[in-house]
Formats: sequence, structure tokens, C-alpha cells
Amino acid sequence: MRSLSFKQFALLAATAAVGTTTTSRSTTTFAFVPSSMVATRTRSARSNNHAIANNILRKSSSFRLQSTVEKRPEAEAEITEEQAGKKSLPKIIQGGMGIRISSWQLAREVARKGGLGVISGTAMDVVFVRTLQDGDPGGHFRRALATFPNQAMVQRALLKYYLPEGKSPHKPYRSLPMWSFQPPRQLEEAAILGNYCEVWLAKHDDDGTPIEGNGKVGINRLTKVAMPTIHSLYGSMLAGVDYVIMGAGIPTKIPGILDALAEGRDCSLSIEVAGASDEDADKYAMNFSPQAFWAETDTPDIAREPLQRPDFLPIVSSTTLAQSLIKRANGAGPTRGINGFVIELNTAGGHNAPPRGWKYEPNSEEPKYGEKDMVEVQKFAKVAKGLPYWFAGSYGRKEKLSEVLEGGGNGVQVGTLFALSDESGMDPSIKQQILSEIASGKHLQVYTDPAASPTGFPFKVLQIDVGNTLAVPEIYDTRPRVCNLGYLRVPYLEEDGKLAYKCPSEPVEDYVAKGGDFEATIGRKCLCNALCADAGFPQVRHIKDEETGEKKEFVEPGLVTVGDDVNQCASLLKQREDGTWGFSAADVVDYLLADLEEKEEVGSVQEQLKELRP
Repeated sequence: MRSLSFKQFALLAATAAVGTTTTSRSTTTFAFVPSSMVATRTRSARSNNHAIANNILRKSSSFRLQSTVEKRPEAEAEITEEQAGKKSLPKIIQGGMGIRISSWQLAREVARKGGLGVISGTAMDVVFVRTLQDGDPGGHFRRALATFPNQAMVQRALLKYYLPEGKSPHKPYRSLPMWSFQPPRQLEEAAILGNYCEVWLAKHDDDGTPIEGNGKVGINRLTKVAMPTIHSLYGSMLAGVDYVIMGAGIPTKIPGILDALAEGRDCSLSIEVAGASDEDADKYAMNFSPQAFWAETDTPDIAREPLQRPDFLPIVSSTTLAQSLIKRANGAGPTRGINGFVIELNTAGGHNAPPRGWKYEPNSEEPKYGEKDMVEVQKFAKVAKGLPYWFAGSYGRKEKLSEVLEGGGNGVQVGTLFALSDESGMDPSIKQQILSEIASGKHLQVYTDPAASPTGFPFKVLQIDVGNTLAVPEIYDTRPRVCNLGYLRVPYLEEDGKLAYKCPSEPVEDYVAKGGDFEATIGRKCLCNALCADAGFPQVRHIKDEETGEKKEFVEPGLVTVGDDVNQCASLLKQREDGTWGFSAADVVDYLLADLEEKEEVGSVQEQLKELRP
């Protein structure tokens, strides 16, 4: 007979006190375990574990017990390769939050704990060059760059952007060109290098050895930020990324692109151009050839090396969209290159899918979501066609993981708790302001802003009136509008057929002059600059004062996005010796797994109890 730990004996004793429990499948009689069996430990420890057991059983429903009281087969059946793959799937996905909130430090810590750590691939070209201009603190990017297969490319980037002492906080960052259909070489290289570094760092310890544990590393991309997509994916695949997760759109072409990049083949991504005819639509695409790219640097062999094809998980908000992707995606295999789904509900942070039937109108109120916008775990199983799936959007509570697993899902994706953890890339001063507010007992509010994002998608905004944030009306009203990063600008054809770009967050007069509707500019916020500021990379501009004629320093404000359950962080908060508040990514993982582990331990004790029967 196997020996039981003291905690298991205590659990066993508490379980025995319950007597007989009947479920719809079977009846299990619990034998009495005398308290003398555990009397060798202290009374306080025995009492504590007895309370733990009673608390677990009190919270467990009969349905939850069904999986623990069924008789196990005498010998485990042979596990197929397909089943083995499913067993290795992560139960916890750390959400991809950007720009750079999902940093390599955060992704690495989650992967070390056995979850899927995810880096944000949004604007990694800007993050890359701004990190170098800040002096590359800690030397992390340079450590990753030393492993890149083309060192001439690395040296070009270092010579152009690396400042050993870091730039002055009063000077602007040196900018990259904005993305277009023919991006300059330096922009392509920055995107590839930046994504390579972020993934490589997430997959390696500081000494350069691969991280321990069974965790994987993924990259999150926004479908709406289309032009840098292929280069970002390629850079991450060169570093061995395991998963690609994409939302904020319908990414039907991504599976085929991943297939092509893994084999070193040419690929393209069509870009919608306003005003273009259906016949001309195919002319507008981002094209990329690995062979041509490396041939320009005299290293063509790099393109011939096959790359690991990462699993692709599109983010969906409805069963209809999931079905459409399975039918329309262009990847190989019976599921067309789709390897699973993340179902993201409307309480998640960042961009949300609009409610059914909703259409943006200037000065409209917060979008209202109803029953039609919800997705049930059990019902999604029929749509998934056997593919794994994870639920997101207020799933950052420990009981939620068990609920999804019991309903047939594979786990949860959690963003907000990780966004406010120690390892996230959020500017420490912004993070501390938020955590201090929560620690004080204040209940923070999150507003689903219908106008903030230039994409037209609703966007979650934390309503906090401290710090330099566009959520404060006075700061939004006085910010000089500019479009100088351009990730969300839209290509369109002018009357003479010339290709141009516009964004409703740019200066109003510029947008209107390009044929844009004035009302479309109302309430629009520059997410590109704001999200860079949230990650500690605010651009500095020198603006001419209209009254004095003198130039004044202007630092781009941020705009914090979190999910509706931001106040859930209170249960994890700890005050440090220096008076600051915080919690680690490991704390988040442990918290999310706690309910499941408690139930598994109850099941283990019940099984061992059977062995104690005469």
C-alpha cells in the first residue's frame, strides 16, 4: 500500500467524516480514519489541513466529483501520439498584450511554470530600436542578437540605433519609416530582429541555455496591424516560436503564410485598400521572399533551413467566426492549418469584437452586450471539430479553469492579472499607480470606449485620473494630434488613383482633406503612441507654443487598457519592504491552478482511501 502524506491523511480524515456520497454515476462509501493516525503532528497543523479538506469538499459539486469517484482501469491504456500531444497542451495561456506589456520577461516566467508564455509582436520594430537607443539596459537584446544567423544585419542595426549611454529623456527617439507596400530594408530588418530577440529571450535563461520546464512561448499579433505581420512572424519563427495567436480581425491567410515560411517559400498577405475595385484587389499585398531577402545579404543558406511551423490559434468571439475560419483558412491539413481557438468574451481588455448588430456612431454610448454575444464552453466543443480551445475574458479567477476543463475545454487565457504582475512590460510608475489604487480599496472602473480605437473596434480603457493618460479629458483635449507611427492607418486610393494613407486619429484637418468624415475623428485616440508610452517608450516632441513662439517639450501620454476584472488583483497583492505593491507572474499561475489542484488532491485521497479498505 502506498504511504500518504500528512496533508493527505488530514484530507482523508475530513473526507471520512462526510460518510457516503452518491453521484449520478456511482456510490462511494468512505471509511473512517481514526484521528490517532495523524496525531504525531501538531494540533494546529492537523486542524488547518482538516479545514482545507472541508473547504474543498464544501465547494465541490456532485458533478465535479464524478470524475474522481469512477473506478479506474487496472492498467492504463496505451496513449496514442495524438493523445500525447493533447496531454502536453497548456492549461494556462498568458494573454498577448501590447505594445510590449507581454514582455519576454513575463512570457519566460509563465513558460517556466508550464504555461504558454506569450510575447506581443505589435510594434516590436519600434520597441527594438527604442530599447537600443535607451542603451539596451542589462544587455539583453545584444545577448539575443549575438545568436542571430546574420551578424552583418545585426551590426547595421547597432550602428544605426544603439546608444551605449542611452538617449537623454528630453530628446526624441530616432524614428523608423512608417510601413507601406514597399517597406525600406531597415524597417524589414528591425521587425525581424525585434521579434527574434523577444522570442529568443523568452525561451532562454540569462546564461543562454534553454529554459527548463514544459512551457512553450507564443507570439500575439493583431490582424488589423497587417503590414508588418509577415516580417514579425518570420523573425519569431527564426527564434523557434511555438504558437501564433491572432485576434482583432479574421486571419484566414495566416495558416498558409506559416506553412510557407516554415518551408522557406515566398508568401503574401493581401491588404484591403479603400476605393480599390475587386479586380485590382490582388495588386495590393505585402510580399515576402525568404530567399530574396537573404540573397541580398549574401547568406542564402538561411532560407534553405526549414523552420518549426508554430501552432496557430485564432482569437474568436463567436461560434460562427470559428466555423468560418475552419472553412476559409488557407493552411494545409483537414483543419486548414488551424490548431485550436481562443474564445475571447467582451469583458477582456484591449480590443473587443462589437456586439451583434452594433454600429459605431459618433458620440454613441458604451456598447451593450447581450446573450447573443456570449459563448458557452460546452457548445463550442461541437464547433471546434476536436481542436483544443481556451476561454478568455474574465477567466482570471481560480475556479474558472476547472469550469472550462469540466466543460470540455483545454484551459484559459488570462491577461489582466499578468499585465499587472512584476514581470510585465508596463511602465513601473503606471503599474504602481494602478496597484496602489486597488490596494487602497478603491474599485476601479473600466470603460468600453466605442471611439478610442482608429480600427472602429470597441476598446477597453481603465478610468484612472492619475498620471499622464488620455483617459483624462484635459490631457486628451490638449494633446497635439499626429500620426507618426502609422500602424493603424488605412491605405486608400485618391481620385487620381494614387495610393495614400489616412487615420482618424491624425490631425483633423489632414483627415478631412483626405476625404475622411469629420465625425469619425471625434474621440479617436492615438493608440500607437499611447501604448508605446505604457511600455516605457514615450516619444518626446518639441511643440511650438502658439502664444510665445517658443518650443515646449511634450511627452506622449499613455492609455491603459485592462479587462473588466482588474480589481481581482486585490487577492494577489503584497506590500513590499519599500512600500510598493505587487505580485509575480508565478503567483498568478499558482493562483489560477489552485482550485484544480485542490480537486485533484481530493481525487487522489479518495483513490488511496479505496486501498485502505479491508
